[in-house]
Amino acid sequence: MEKLTYTQNFRGLLAYKLARELSQRIFEHTKKFPKEEIFALTDQVRRSSRSIGANIAEAWAKRRYERHFISKLTDADGEQQETQHWLETAVDCHYLTTNEAHQLLALCRRIGQLLGGMINKANQFCNPDNYLRETAVEYFVIREP
Repeated sequence: MEKLTYTQNFRGLLAYKLARELSQRIFEHTKKFPKEEIFALTDQVRRSSRSIGANIAEAWAKRRYERHFISKLTDADGEQQETQHWLETAVDCHYLTTNEAHQLLALCRRIGQLLGGMINKANQFCNPDNYLRETAVEYFVIREP
C-alpha cells in the first residue's frame, strides 16, 4: 500500500477544493435568480456554500485539538447539508433545473462523504508529527535605554 503524504495546508485538502468549486458554481447559477430573491434564497445558498470551505479551513487550524477539529468539520458538514436544502428550494421555485441541481447536489454529497471520512480519521489529521511549525519569534524584546 502506498504511503499517503500530508498536505501542508488546508488548500491541499480535496474537500476544501471541492467546496470552493461548489461555491463558485452556485455563485454563477444564482446570478440568474430573480432580483426579489437577492436577500432571501440567493443570499442564503451563497452563504451556506461559502461556509463549507471556511469551516474546513478553520478545522485545519484547530487540528492540534482533535475535538475542535471534528467540531469544525461537523459545522462544515452542516453547511453542506443546508446548501442541499437551499438548492432543493431553488428547484421547487423553478430557479434551477433538475439537472443543474442534480450536479450541484452530487458535489454536496461528495463533500459530505469526504468530511465524514476526515471526521472518522481525525486522529490521522491531528497527528502532532504533521503540524506545520513556525520558527520561534521573539515577541517581546527588552530594549536597553
